[in-house]
Amino acid sequence: MSTLKDYERAIDFYNDKYYGREFALKNTSWHDKVVAKRLGSLDGAQVLDVACGGGKWLKLLAERGAQIAGVDIADRAIDYCKQTVVQGEFHVAAAEEMPFESGRFDVITCMGSLEHFADKSRALGEMQRVAKPTAKFLLLVPNAGFATRRMGLFRGTLQTAVREDVYSLAEWDQLFRESGLSVTARWRDLHVLSWNWICQKNPVTWPLRAAQALVLGIWPISWQYQVYHLCRKLN
Repeated sequence: MSTLKDYERAIDFYNDKYYGREFALKNTSWHDKVVAKRLGSLDGAQVLDVACGGGKWLKLLAERGAQIAGVDIADRAIDYCKQTVVQGEFHVAAAEEMPFESGRFDVITCMGSLEHFADKSRALGEMQRVAKPTAKFLLLVPNAGFATRRMGLFRGTLQTAVREDVYSLAEWDQLFRESGLSVTARWRDLHVLSWNWICQKNPVTWPLRAAQALVLGIWPISWQYQVYHLCRKLN
């Protein structure tokens, strides 16, 4: 069970370490744009991104006509959003208790963050509370079946320092269902198919990173690093 200390430790980590540097709102990738299109028309839609970070994803959705809102536990992230994504509504808040009225949003996204939440079931319940009955939920989560992880070549991200719970696709599906959501579609996360991702760090590693990016494009979804889950309310 999560405690106040869990939240305080997470806030300190994200403010001081994870976001303890200057933000740079990079251009969205080709893959971000593909995923955004899969959400369908967003003209006038009320969209919430939970754990919105610097707001890059929400900025893309706003460009597609959405009315955007975001929450993040880190003050630094929200301050940056308010300065650079001026058309949005942003709040410092935990996913488990958000400052929005019930039944407001048409689309709720949570991109690569749910695995770091202290109380995932409560957060998913809160997302449903603020969503309309017909809302779409797009959840990007890591996969314990990731082939490189199973071979012991990948042990997680920087955020393992505070919390990073990685489940199998079947376990995620069970969590979503027990929390009141039904998975209607799954998609691979192929953002690594870009020179920006490949050409990071030491140039000596670039061939290996390129090879990894290419195999992700052909591996079955059960071997992928991260998987998008498109969900709807069960009832």
